[in-house]
Amino acid sequence: MRLADLTQRAGEWLGGGGPMQDVVISSRIRLARNVAGVPFLSRTTQQQQVELEQRLRQEVLACGLSGNSFYVDVSAACETDRQLLVERHLISRQHAQAPHARGVAVSEDETVAIMVNEEDHLRLQVLRAGMQLDEAWEQIAQIDEQLESRVAYAFHSRFGYLTACPTNVGTGMRLSVMLHLPALKMTGEIEKAFRAAVDMHLEIRGLFGEGTEASGDFFQISNQTTLGKSERAIIEDFRDNYVPQFVTYERKARESLMHRRPAAVDDKIFRAMAILGSARLISSEETMYLLSLARLGVNLKRVTNIDIRLINELFLLTQPAHLQKITNKEMEPQQRAQVRAEYIRRRLNQANSQ
Repeated sequence: MRLADLTQRAGEWLGGGGPMQDVVISSRIRLARNVAGVPFLSRTTQQQQVELEQRLRQEVLACGLSGNSFYVDVSAACETDRQLLVERHLISRQHAQAPHARGVAVSEDETVAIMVNEEDHLRLQVLRAGMQLDEAWEQIAQIDEQLESRVAYAFHSRFGYLTACPTNVGTGMRLSVMLHLPALKMTGEIEKAFRAAVDMHLEIRGLFGEGTEASGDFFQISNQTTLGKSERAIIEDFRDNYVPQFVTYERKARESLMHRRPAAVDDKIFRAMAILGSARLISSEETMYLLSLARLGVNLKRVTNIDIRLINELFLLTQPAHLQKITNKEMEPQQRAQVRAEYIRRRLNQANSQ
């Protein structure tokens, strides 16, 4: 499987399914692991980094992620390919930009990605559609167990898994749930929801994680605490408390909008659909905003001629690196704006003609 093949489809996590899918886009669990007896990356030499990447590449591939999994040598990849992996949430922005030897193994359906030589020696990730933290945990725990049978992890009997960043020490686990919260944004209640998140000791991040701004009314909530709680306890907090609260807030805000201002909501939704269907130039930022409204329209059953999967695919496939891979050429922003508009029009016309 080649990176170019990824532009033909979206990953399983963008399928539009899973529990609470009207609000919860995806659930992700990431584990940070390091090799016992090997210094953290910030303390290693260039030669040690190369040797570690080569060793861990073999161990990761030996785990057998899936029948058609593949490995990308990120340090040898071009800038567009690295950005493509970031846009698909398969590697972090830090991993894409790092100067040392590094790579990533990806399962065929893109639910599993294992980064080698990110901040830690290994970063294991499972990404599932909708609210599926329990399923994600079962999957990642199996992979972690397989890897640990091949690689001795740095572990302390008192502190747990040892990591490059002290905030990850303990379980080494980061949960992240991506939420679509357009109604809370429209009603001006989003800040109230964020304050509640801070009270619950959660971090709020943008679409592409740490250090990114919210785009298209998409937000990620993740745990701050990895020490002093078990993996199961953290998952249960998210599943039974944190995420349901956000889902309830958003659903109530949508009900309120449709009760008090139905014409205004419809106007926003159908203006968005009209622009998407006829624009000749459109930026990434405007696309995210308009697709967010289109997604809201589908979930409110105001838009019935397209489905959630198509909208989710457009969120991904209209990103800069994807457009450049689809057209097989480097483009300036103005060129991308034209190609993006053409691509969106074509996909929407295809959906309408079916």
